[in-house]
Amino acid sequence: MNIQENISLLPFNTFGIDKNARFFAQAKSTDEVKYLIRKSEEMHLPLFVLGGGSNILLTKNLEALVLKMEIKGFELIGENEKEIFLKVGAGESWHDFVMYCIQNNWAGVENLSLIPGTVGASPMQNIGAYGVEIKEVFDHLEAVDRDTLEIKNFSSEECRFGYRESVFKNDLKERYVITHVVFHLSKAPVINAEYGAIKQTLIEKGIESPTIKDISDAVIDIRRSKLPDPARIGNAGSFFKNPTVPVPIFEKIKSAYPNVPGFSNEEGIKIPAAWLIEQAGWKGKRFENIGVHQLQPLVLVNYGGGEGNEIKELSSKIQESVQKKFNVVLQPEVNFL
Repeated sequence: MNIQENISLLPFNTFGIDKNARFFAQAKSTDEVKYLIRKSEEMHLPLFVLGGGSNILLTKNLEALVLKMEIKGFELIGENEKEIFLKVGAGESWHDFVMYCIQNNWAGVENLSLIPGTVGASPMQNIGAYGVEIKEVFDHLEAVDRDTLEIKNFSSEECRFGYRESVFKNDLKERYVITHVVFHLSKAPVINAEYGAIKQTLIEKGIESPTIKDISDAVIDIRRSKLPDPARIGNAGSFFKNPTVPVPIFEKIKSAYPNVPGFSNEEGIKIPAAWLIEQAGWKGKRFENIGVHQLQPLVLVNYGGGEGNEIKELSSKIQESVQKKFNVVLQPEVNFL
């Protein structure tokens, strides 16, 4: 297979950062993944797996063998009266997968429309939006062990899904390469339209009995109205996780800001990071080639020609100001490289 040298990663990351990979190759099968794992060992270089490049911030050239995941395909591997089980290649576009499900009237992922990235990256992050997380439709995944080249199946329990978390971001980080993900999808859609923005959009459209396509269309409209298109303005979507704070801290914030939004969970009260960032004065701020988006303060942007280190420094300043103002620590969703 073709291994290229000194390749720009500009087309392969949604932030639009121009950094190079020492070596670069595309894997279109599990066997090619295994080959590149061994090749990286022969080169004495780390192997970096790249999906859609929608959750990374490049701050330097990568002295590595970059494996661009290109395993594609949809395979129906099981079915019963209520569900189908669909095996999807890790290199498939997440949104293309969602559209495929909607075309076949298979429900469960319609609320996750228009999320950038690939299917293989979705369980690593336990991606979620508008009241749904991937763990709700996840059955298992297949991954190659980098040490043994054996293929291992991971159940939902073994993935240890959390809020934008999984075992692959923690204990098993850089141990496995995900090649396929299997989803269980419903033949009898249960519409999840209670998320405020979706409900309001459906009302505005005059839709009283929405289909899964109606939900998907509403989510796409909402995302397009709030989030910049990476093809036009470099960004990685939500840069920070929504923090959960202890009740006493939330009550202290609420005493000063009565309109602070908060959502109870098992650990305390979750506050939208976008609200915190806006209250700290960052919304719409621009610093030459980079800045904070004017409509969605949770999104940091590269207007063109910005450097990864500049965006990293901006994110640190935002963290410091939010912590100083609210005593709340923001954690990045984006991975710094």
